[in-house]
Amino acid sequence: MPVEHLARSDVVTAMTDDSVQDLATMMDDESVGSVVISDGDEPVGIVTDRDLAMHVIAAGESPDGMTAEDVMSTDLCTIDHDGGFYEATELMSEHGIRRLPVTDDDGGLAGIITADDLHELLADEHQELAGVVQAQRPPY
Repeated sequence: MPVEHLARSDVVTAMTDDSVQDLATMMDDESVGSVVISDGDEPVGIVTDRDLAMHVIAAGESPDGMTAEDVMSTDLCTIDHDGGFYEATELMSEHGIRRLPVTDDDGGLAGIITADDLHELLADEHQELAGVVQAQRPPY
């Protein structure tokens, strides 16, 4: 199944010059753990709640004057919109990430899929399979 059918299209985005305070506020307001940093339509980085904790708080830095560019992950791993479920899980595992921006044919941001989304999908599939097993087994 292509990830475009699984991904969320309502991605929270910001620009490289947005302040870390703004990023944290966006995450809080939208109840998300990351903000995709874009240059126009193209994703160029991502800032997670962990990035803010590690690069600002744990590093003892003052957030004043810090921007997305100061804390974002620039080695952004993405998946093409017609990539599959297994490709997404392999990329997440290989790169040690939990969030995977989805891109369209032109490299623009089309959505995001997270490890939590994939867990939820698997749980739903397990529930469906359990229903089949229960329907076909003899009563005890």
